[in-house]
Amino acid sequence: MKRRIGGVVAAAAAVLVVSVTPVGAGPLAGTASAAEGSGPVDPPLFDETQNGGTVRVNVVTTQRSELDSVAETGQTLVSYDTLPMTTLRVDRAGLEELNAKPGVVSVTEDVAEKPALDQSTVKIGSDRTFAAGKTGAGTSVAVLDTGVAVNHPFLAGRVKTELCFSDNDPVAGSSSLCPTGAAAQEGPGSADAESGPCATPGVDCSHGTHVAGIVAGNGAGLTGAPRRGVAPGADIIAVQVFSKFDSEEFCAGVAPCVGSFMSSQVKALEKILALKKAGTNVAAVNLSLGGGRYATACAEDRRKPVVDALRAAGVATVAAAGNNSFTDAVTAPGCISSAITVGATSDDDQLAAFTNRGPLVDLMAPGTSIVSSVPGGGYTPSNGTSMATPHVAGAFAVLRQTYPHLSVDQLEAMLKKDGRPITYTGATTPRIQLDKSALPAVPGDMTGDGKPDLVAIDDAGGLWLYPGLGTGGLGARIQIGTGGWSGASVAHRGDWTGDRKEDLVAVVAGDLWVYPNLGNGTLGTRIKLTTLNTATRIVAPGDINRDGHPDILATYGNVLYRYYGTSAATPAVSAAVSLGWWPSAVNISAPGDADKDGDVDLLLRDPSDGSLRLQLGQPDGKSFMDYVEYGYNYTTSNRPLVTAAADADLNGIADMWATAGDGTLKFYKGGSNIHGPIDGPPIEVGSGGWQTIMSIS
Repeated sequence: MKRRIGGVVAAAAAVLVVSVTPVGAGPLAGTASAAEGSGPVDPPLFDETQNGGTVRVNVVTTQRSELDSVAETGQTLVSYDTLPMTTLRVDRAGLEELNAKPGVVSVTEDVAEKPALDQSTVKIGSDRTFAAGKTGAGTSVAVLDTGVAVNHPFLAGRVKTELCFSDNDPVAGSSSLCPTGAAAQEGPGSADAESGPCATPGVDCSHGTHVAGIVAGNGAGLTGAPRRGVAPGADIIAVQVFSKFDSEEFCAGVAPCVGSFMSSQVKALEKILALKKAGTNVAAVNLSLGGGRYATACAEDRRKPVVDALRAAGVATVAAAGNNSFTDAVTAPGCISSAITVGATSDDDQLAAFTNRGPLVDLMAPGTSIVSSVPGGGYTPSNGTSMATPHVAGAFAVLRQTYPHLSVDQLEAMLKKDGRPITYTGATTPRIQLDKSALPAVPGDMTGDGKPDLVAIDDAGGLWLYPGLGTGGLGARIQIGTGGWSGASVAHRGDWTGDRKEDLVAVVAGDLWVYPNLGNGTLGTRIKLTTLNTATRIVAPGDINRDGHPDILATYGNVLYRYYGTSAATPAVSAAVSLGWWPSAVNISAPGDADKDGDVDLLLRDPSDGSLRLQLGQPDGKSFMDYVEYGYNYTTSNRPLVTAAADADLNGIADMWATAGDGTLKFYKGGSNIHGPIDGPPIEVGSGGWQTIMSIS
């Protein structure tokens, strides 16, 4: 049974999981004993004032009655209505008085900081994902909250759908916040937090606008705005699910207030599921609300069936853990097992004092002093798991853009695996690190510098790494394997061990192996994938079936085979599947995704006439379009024409390196035509000796 929060209404309604303390309140850093003896003053403050200077400090006392005494030590700059805290300007003598004064808990410098949304998005790496074009474009996030100020400049163009489910119940003391006053409303303006009852003095509908800004705000060109939210390219589905209450009992003596009935939330979730099924690319639902205390999963929650259905349809329901400082419990709906429950961290990656925590919390995200949009065109900071939750909802939008075919289970597992572990009594919960999840290793980059490299075997059986320069040129080679590589077929594309590094795969003496990349091309202990025929050649490693794991295309005799892979500490491949007969005289290699559609393509060279052709991979992972003709006379002294692992000159188009009959290595620049990686004459990047190269990838 759920606990009753108080009264008939409270048992059915959820409250906002919003700021539990004003920004700047709560435990403060630097409450150490120090230079002037054991005391509450942060030691560096004595150094700052030793030459007669003054410093602006926040002083926290055990109770408000002690503030008058504290005020005598300096100039009062800021007073607070409810907190046992004051902000003063003091000199060294004032610090010494404070250090000895009974009742003073801490004295720390009042530092002017930049907007925390900028700090929090950098913390999780979304500044890097934005720079890489991972903005959540093409996806939507549903914000079930107090509506959204749809005309706020930070959200310009982002709110594409509006819905309202807001109950009218005179007995319960609730009235609708839909602009028309109806219990349900759809269409433009229906969730606008700046119109209808939400615009009435005393009714605070700012919460949803703040949440939406963290998800998808864009501050480009705006004065005083944060730079951006986590997914500034995602669309917002704004849903008003709160009602107005005038009951002093429900509002804890501060009426009017807002609350959300579970029935309103279920109606909204149902509508989001319908939108998803109708074709809207909904990546996540944000629920920064909740109530109750649950130490175990709440299987009986009436929202669970639709949350389950959303997850099965590819929509993550992201819910706040709550702000009660529970050490082993969360609020509902965060207790629903199929929801992704989010706790809050501080900007130094510590647990926020207010956050609920424990085994039911799936992920952590920044949730203190988060600056975002509010109605009226302004911006304000807030604390709470309400602020952490949209960081994760926005992350799902970015990941959905990046990995459109992966399930919610797979995306959640990725965020957990890539997150920074936050360890505390009773559990360890990962704080999301979005850039690690959304920016996989650069294909072909063995050195970790973001530039594709080249790996080759010489006639003596040595394995060499040629670092790419990002221009198509190559640096001084590094030997990464001595002896035993003669006759092997090698390639390096794909993270086989799940550590975001490109590993090397090779057929050696008839067995298929993964050689983990330990960094800078250093190879770890090899892992056997399967046994093959010694004549099998790897032609195209890459994510053929778009499941986020590397796969392999290989030839044996006249047949092309496919092996689906899994990436983990112990990788594996499926049994071989024949993709059909290919002429044995044709040399096959792979330029990666030449036409930038997400599929692995094949490059073919017919030694009989030197013709070069591209066959475009299809989403089914097993078929290729009719070829695109590049030209003739691409001779390589009877050796296979081979390609770069990916974009060697970092211009966004697949390139290739190839050996030539005169023993040189040539770089072929990718062309502006998406159907061809040949643009102008080849550039010599390796002089002489390349005719001795046995295998190159």
